Amino acid sequence: MLLYAGALGAKEHLGACVDGDKRLYAYPADTASNTGIAIIVCPGGSYSWLDMEVEGIGVAKWLQSMGINAFVLRYRVANVTAYCFGYRVLGIGNTYPNMVTDVEEALAYVYAHAGEYGIDTARIGVMGFSAGGHLTMSSYVYNRTPYKPHFLCPIYPVVSMSHPVTHHRSRRGALGVWRQFNPVMRDSLSLEKHITPDCPPVFLVNCVDDPIVKYQNSELLDSALTANKVPHTYIQYQTGGHGFGASETKGTDECRQWKKEFKQWIQTLYK
Repeated sequence: MLLYAGALGAKEHLGACVDGDKRLYAYPADTASNTGIAIIVCPGGSYSWLDMEVEGIGVAKWLQSMGINAFVLRYRVANVTAYCFGYRVLGIGNTYPNMVTDVEEALAYVYAHAGEYGIDTARIGVMGFSAGGHLTMSSYVYNRTPYKPHFLCPIYPVVSMSHPVTHHRSRRGALGVWRQFNPVMRDSLSLEKHITPDCPPVFLVNCVDDPIVKYQNSELLDSALTANKVPHTYIQYQTGGHGFGASETKGTDECRQWKKEFKQWIQTLYK
């Protein structure tokens, strides 16, 4: 399975690869501090490339420092040429449902190997950023397997594929150059239209000044979660922009508070 590698310069810093296709990288918690929680991390990149440094490795190490077992998923995406030029050079690339299949397989792996890592199978969740936030919610909404996440953490996520606030580049990356114009496919992958009352708890964060993914995406998701009475926390910061991940320097002092808020949220969820 050929994937676009994202931040190739960070290759030596990846955690232990736990599958033959080199898609899932483990950052196990220390035995003494292991909370039994596991999180699959989905970096962003408009479904066309992957920010493995800031939204992958950096996030995994931060989670690991809190006693959380982290697994960074290098899910299938179109390619960097598609990101820049829209498939005009290298063809169609990977499209939906490839990325959903990848997160399903990652969940299956974590469930199957929970004993090896000291993971409680009732404490497995998914966290993702930007397009990876869309994939995070998709890991439950479109999941066709028994391996469901028990909590979801979309951070400045892409949400709608049909609303005027759609992030067009992510829609093209997910659906491809032709299917992006198909109204049925757009509706099918618009998360706000497919939330159900059995959705697990959600921790949602974004910033009003996000210049990449319009902040109304998260408001659409918040409204859908509220309408379906899904337990969730929605934090909307005024400043911070996009792409800050778990960085100590990117974004603003305001938005970087999301890490403290998440820690309190997860501790409350599993107190």
